[in-house]
Amino acid sequence: MSELWDIYTANRVKTGRVMERGSLFKQGDYHLVVHICLFNDRGEMLIQQRQADKAGWPGLWDVTVGGSALAGETAQQAAMRELEEELGISLDLTGVRPHFTINFGEGFDDTFLVTVPYLGDLESLVLQEEEVQAVRWANRHEILRMIDEGSFIPYLKSKIDLCFDMVGQYGAHQSQMK
Repeated sequence: MSELWDIYTANRVKTGRVMERGSLFKQGDYHLVVHICLFNDRGEMLIQQRQADKAGWPGLWDVTVGGSALAGETAQQAAMRELEEELGISLDLTGVRPHFTINFGEGFDDTFLVTVPYLGDLESLVLQEEEVQAVRWANRHEILRMIDEGSFIPYLKSKIDLCFDMVGQYGAHQSQMK
């Protein structure tokens, strides 16, 4: 069964229409993508290595999880589903707002930054075989080095810095409470 995505306007209002994954976007149509970055109490991010046969960025390392919201899903529901599907992690994000949204050519990318004090042994995670080949913890400098080396998806380094800088707080002011 193919994935269906809600179509949004440039103002992030649902149009009531859906599109099938892989279809061409019409002018003015957008969809919702989510990324979830899990951090441990040492300030490291859980990263995943994509399978070598993935269509996009095969074999490269990425943030914890990410994917498109399915038709009818909120960003929170999509984030919870992606965590469960790709890593077998159940996490309740009901009422949790994304820390930031990055607009891109075809949509909106909501990023959630979540600290999990204890996730258990990484070997006990249930990796989605067709999506993920490995997971590990990495600090900011390791991820930035991996981007330079070409082994991590080539995000803007400022996005990675923003993830590490904003974990545990909302807002872009240093003075805001965590």
